[in-house]
Amino acid sequence: MINLDFIQASLRKLHSPVNSKPSSISPWLASLSYFLGRHIVMPLYFRKINIIGKENIPKDGPVILAPTHRSRWDGLIIPYTTGRLVTGRDLRFMVSMDEMKCLQGWLIRHLGGFPLNPKNPAVSCFRYGVELMLKREMLVIFPEGKIYRDNQVHSLKTGLARIGLQAESYQQNLGVKIVPISLNYNPVIPRRGCNVMVRIGVPLSVNDYIYGSGKKQAQNLTLDLEAALKNIDGHSTINN
Repeated sequence: MINLDFIQASLRKLHSPVNSKPSSISPWLASLSYFLGRHIVMPLYFRKINIIGKENIPKDGPVILAPTHRSRWDGLIIPYTTGRLVTGRDLRFMVSMDEMKCLQGWLIRHLGGFPLNPKNPAVSCFRYGVELMLKREMLVIFPEGKIYRDNQVHSLKTGLARIGLQAESYQQNLGVKIVPISLNYNPVIPRRGCNVMVRIGVPLSVNDYIYGSGKKQAQNLTLDLEAALKNIDGHSTINN
């Protein structure tokens, strides 16, 4: 997944969202992927997947899902527990260019993933993230920025909050919601037969943070999201 520090460093270059289509969701491929995941991949690999808080996922409107990042399996667990089988909605993911190569890249691109632009990664991803919010879609961003296998909540990047705030500033009362999600594997490094606990917290409303300094509000929203993740995760926060 992307490093949100890149986004933070380039926000001043952004003036307006741009129309682009770096990814799409193939109806037949998405249907096949969900079928295989639900009936083959998940049952064969995981012993049990527990989900708490499904009712906290908005059924419509612009949503940013903000999960902790514990494993590469997260990219399958999140759609399985929050995607079309649960909410009737497809998800969009930000991914790095390294994950967009060959067949894997083709699959990701046609399942809603979109890559960093190697010439200007921060601005392109930020703009498309804002665009998705304006289109009232559901976007997944891992706010810790990378995988941590210690079952702790690490300090968050502010890029996610800035995307939500920027979208809300373009359209008054857009209603962007940020949903904290905790993922825990037992054992910590997933292996066949392991258990997964998914805890979904109460959404944060971006509209509550739009007044005042943009930088300060992004920091406040990020801190509140971090506190929400810590609360549902049950572990201490670690500074990177």
